Amino acid sequence: MSEKRCYTVAEIQEILGVGRQSVYSLLKRREFSWVQLDSGIYRISKVSFDHWLDHQENL
Repeated sequence: MSEKRCYTVAEIQEILGVGRQSVYSLLKRREFSWVQLDSGIYRISKVSFDHWLDHQENL
């Protein structure tokens, strides 16, 4: 089985322990790379998010 390359909004919520709106605020600010699929669903780059998270000082 291949390694996961994207996170969902729900997964980011769980990782950060925040609500949906907080995740959407991060997406809007382009804190990390993401794509929005035709269905309106967001997929967040695992590499980009993990790098961003590793470099946060005040979480």
